[in-house]
Amino acid sequence: MSTPRWKQLSRYSACDIADALLKLKVPGAGFLADLTPIPHPASRPNIELRKTLGPASTFLFVPKATPSFPSPAPMLTDTPPSNVEDNTPFSDYTQGDTIVLVSQPAGQSCAVVGGIMGARMKVLGAQSIIVNGRVRDLEALGGLGLPVWSKGTSIIGMGAEAKFHAKEVAIRIGDVSVEPGDIVMVDPFENGVVVVPKGRVDEVLGMLPGMVEADERVIKDVEAGTGVKEAFKKHRT
Repeated sequence: MSTPRWKQLSRYSACDIADALLKLKVPGAGFLADLTPIPHPASRPNIELRKTLGPASTFLFVPKATPSFPSPAPMLTDTPPSNVEDNTPFSDYTQGDTIVLVSQPAGQSCAVVGGIMGARMKVLGAQSIIVNGRVRDLEALGGLGLPVWSKGTSIIGMGAEAKFHAKEVAIRIGDVSVEPGDIVMVDPFENGVVVVPKGRVDEVLGMLPGMVEADERVIKDVEAGTGVKEAFKKHRT
């Protein structure tokens, strides 16, 4: 069986890929902004840093009212219809060898991923867990042995104000729309997560070698005393 072409993206950094997506005018340059790894690498100096690459698998949450949170934000008008069975935990739908992306309604105080859900996703083969929202059970998540990134933390469980609504649907994280099957890179060395639309992988891979080579030449010239403007003109035009 041939190796999927998207795996060649692992040769490059998240910065390289975002540069290519910017040139291709992809919204948001594929960058999932304001995400932080849990735990932060600085808090565990012996943690192994590695890039993770794989197809996106998406889970969408919607607001719900409870006695503790009686006034949820209204559901967004473009929310797709539910396609999941009632009371089935979202983690049970995890697909192996994917990067899981979880979308939580903005402004909520609860977490949508904790230790139990994280453990289930790992058992089913998730390669990373990316949460556009909050997580909790940080010690448990930090011990999973796979990258977990989020926009925040909480001590409150998801049932307080969030409800699992749909799987494998388009979700929006900042300026970036993520479709199931898009290619996601989690790059701890650059402290960033980038998404390549699945239909544009070949374009990105076609651009990257020349862009990276040009930057390497710019760096050599700058280190040798050339001005940045001159080096850019020489190698980037």
